[in-house]
Amino acid sequence: MAMTMTQKILAAHAGLDSVSAGQLIEVNLDLVMGNDVTSPVAIHEMQDKGFHEVFDRERIALVMDHFTPNKDIKSAENCKKVRTFAKDYGISNFFDVGQMGIEHALLPEKGLVISGDTVIGADSHTCTYGALGAFSTGVGSTDMAAGMISGKAWFKVPSAIRVKLTGKLQKYVTGKDVILHLIGQIGVDGARYRSLEFTGDGIASLSMDDRFCIANMAIECGAKNGIFPVDEKTLAYMQGRTSRKPVIFEADEDAPYDETVTIDLDTLKPTVAFPHLPENTHTVDSIDDIPIDQVVIGSCTNGRIEDMRAAASVLKGRKVAEGVRCIVIPATQTVYMQCIEEGLTQIFVKAGAIVSTPTCGPCLGGHMGILAAGERAVSTTNRNFVGRMGHPESEVYLASPYVAAASAVTGKISCPCELD
Repeated sequence: MAMTMTQKILAAHAGLDSVSAGQLIEVNLDLVMGNDVTSPVAIHEMQDKGFHEVFDRERIALVMDHFTPNKDIKSAENCKKVRTFAKDYGISNFFDVGQMGIEHALLPEKGLVISGDTVIGADSHTCTYGALGAFSTGVGSTDMAAGMISGKAWFKVPSAIRVKLTGKLQKYVTGKDVILHLIGQIGVDGARYRSLEFTGDGIASLSMDDRFCIANMAIECGAKNGIFPVDEKTLAYMQGRTSRKPVIFEADEDAPYDETVTIDLDTLKPTVAFPHLPENTHTVDSIDDIPIDQVVIGSCTNGRIEDMRAAASVLKGRKVAEGVRCIVIPATQTVYMQCIEEGLTQIFVKAGAIVSTPTCGPCLGGHMGILAAGERAVSTTNRNFVGRMGHPESEVYLASPYVAAASAVTGKISCPCELD
């Protein structure tokens, strides 16, 4: 039976020769992940049912990133609960202030996810790890608890959409523009409970950071997961991060796909998602003057070093426009240090931006950049729902680091080409 890449990974982890779309299966997990918002619920469920051991202390990751450094008493209590659990249960991969980063940037960086893995995380953007050729998907806190106890999860095997990428990315066009274009084309429910399997010669022009961004936002069109084939760039990224050997799965030539969507990277333009859905996309060259109050550059979607370099290349020698707040958040401590060593932090500060310790912060309206009524932000984050970044009467426009940085300089939504 012909299978997609995702189906092959699931079959292998279920101990089956083959699986087909719609089949219910139980799979063995390589990693279970939670954060400071979702883990306390999972821990409560686990302990309430009388379980005092986890299936594998090495294969659970707990990352304190959403409301850290703690913004209030409730967030402090949540982190304390997870901190105590990690100590009592001997969890090896516990990341607190000083060691933590934004979870979906941190785990690949630490080598905790590799090609061929099956991963669940109590966070919807767990699909990020598909960039490495792994099956990864978000689950609820009770499923996280079950995973920590048993090392297993059940799934309905998803069907798939093939996304064929041709050509190569042009100047100022990034993975963020690719995924926003795709979501704009198929809609926020266009891939509901299906895999997005990326193929085509265009993948070669995508960096790993581009791929992480694209896989991260697969959930924004309803996908169960997004996944890329493993190539030399993937293998080079994983080298030296782990002693585990990656397992490479490839879709069969006659794998069943519900449909094929083709994207020509040669013609793709910088793209912005208007409020209040990621599918409400417009190319930046078609946008009239839209003044802004705030810019956020960071998140699990666009807080990696290439994103920082892109933003710095626009901000270098320029100033953030009067009346605009520009917040830069490197996704991990390693990225933070790279920004310092490469002089990017100096560029940001000289431009009039602030640079924060790693945190999810403003992305979910947590802290470090909450919007008031009537305020408008350009953000490199992944969601722009009503009230996502603060007041329900505020607006969030999703864009790449290039567009976000250019907008910070001009005070309105802008293409960096306007500054050349």
